[in-house]
Amino acid sequence: MTNTSTVARELGLQSWAAPDQQRGRRATALAIAVYSGHVRDQGTPYITHPVRVVTILRNELGVAGPDVLILGLLHDALEVSPSAQQSIETDLGEGFVNQLRSMTPDHRLERRLKQPHDADAWHAKIQALGPDEFLVRLADRIDNLRDLRNSPDSGRRARFLTTLVGAYLPLAEDRQGESVPLRAAYKLLTREHHAQAGAAT
Repeated sequence: MTNTSTVARELGLQSWAAPDQQRGRRATALAIAVYSGHVRDQGTPYITHPVRVVTILRNELGVAGPDVLILGLLHDALEVSPSAQQSIETDLGEGFVNQLRSMTPDHRLERRLKQPHDADAWHAKIQALGPDEFLVRLADRIDNLRDLRNSPDSGRRARFLTTLVGAYLPLAEDRQGESVPLRAAYKLLTREHHAQAGAAT
């Protein structure tokens, strides 16, 4: 079970400065509330995914900054619960909400069914992401790729891999020079993709 202490431990909250710890505790409470009751198609509680993204950011990509780790924890908050925007803004600020909105597909924000034009709009959003937001999205892709085999939806698995190869990997390659974590994320995502492809043959 993922609880407050588990999330705080994965964030590395105890090593943060006092103001960041306060912000981290607010983010933890929000994450537990927002993701509560939501289940991934693999059948696992939704919160396990963003917590794993935080772990990837810290332990595999070398991220220590509280802002990026909090962004990783809440990166899917508006996707699973658009109505949580006001609560998040109250606790973490308008700037943070704007970061989340830049990382969330428009049809999720607008609470409507996905339309054919949304794919191009989403690709444009990905390309416009700042370094921190894009890094979190790559950590998200790494965790989703690792968990993909547990998805019962073959169509979802195929769409994920198509988008990964057609959009994320080329952009990650182009942007890997922007920071050490982005370079590490590109290498890790490429390695995980090759491992998946090898397992499928």
